[in-house]
Amino acid sequence: MTRILVTGGAGFIGHHLIENALKNTDWDVVCLDRLDSSGNLNRLTEILDGTPDFRKRFHFIWHDLKAAVNSQIASAIGPVKYIFHLAAASHVDRSITDPLAFVYDNVVGSAHLLDYARHVDSLDRLINFSTDEVFGPAPVGTFYGEWDRYDSTNPYSATKAGAEELGLAFANTYGLPVITTHSMNVFGERQHPEKYVPMCISRVLRGEKILIHCSRTGQPGSRHYIHARNVSDVVLFLCQHGEKRQKYNIVGHAEVTNLEMAQRIADILGKPLVHELIDFHSSRPGHDLRYALKDTKLEALGFSYKVSFDESLRRTVWWTFTNKRWLD
Repeated sequence: MTRILVTGGAGFIGHHLIENALKNTDWDVVCLDRLDSSGNLNRLTEILDGTPDFRKRFHFIWHDLKAAVNSQIASAIGPVKYIFHLAAASHVDRSITDPLAFVYDNVVGSAHLLDYARHVDSLDRLINFSTDEVFGPAPVGTFYGEWDRYDSTNPYSATKAGAEELGLAFANTYGLPVITTHSMNVFGERQHPEKYVPMCISRVLRGEKILIHCSRTGQPGSRHYIHARNVSDVVLFLCQHGEKRQKYNIVGHAEVTNLEMAQRIADILGKPLVHELIDFHSSRPGHDLRYALKDTKLEALGFSYKVSFDESLRRTVWWTFTNKRWLD
């Protein structure tokens, strides 16, 4: 029986990955999480409830990766074939306020995970999750490839870049089978209510104004949005087809401005959009208007998404509408 480890598995993307693995493989899943503001055990409870087979194949371990993975934790994890490293602090504003906390979580935490992983004899792949933000802002018409230069504009993206370099160093020094992914703006069910999509759903339902960041000329920022299930489909695909010591961009289907995204959500709900464009970026360094990546490497491997952006967004909005507890 294949056994996998998901760090940060009670987080938003992590729990979708766990659900995907439980539904579409026969793997045993070990979730390692410290259950802070990002990790929420209720996410895991919802995907495990009523499915005895899932519960038999799921194992939870509490651990904060700011501490090394000691022999007891390693023994509890057991022999794993795949490691998915998602545990991270991921909020730009908080990284600007408290950068050292992000260094400890994202750089030191990753170093501890990688140091543990190099002693796992059964390991076949370690998927190290990074972000499009390591490349910095992308001018209109620019799309960054996996090995393009980095230009981190805030402590969050800088610490994710640091974690990436540690992964490569462990691959080069110890032969660790690391694959790095850069994902773009991810949305889906059970996302933290501070994030853009659930925030828009909440404010549209309440008739409240949405403040949309723009440039000093009034151009709203844009992102390539992608559902967490599509992200998890990619990383499971890379377990079989991804080349070790390589990087892969996980790109959303279409580029959408933040204003367009809010309008789409309002249209799905049949509600008016109340909004105001705010030149947030001129006065607040560390926030970027546009990110953009190339996805040619993933396409060359033959991967294609199962569900479109429009359908993914529609499903997410209506699921959240009927499960409003996740907006609190």
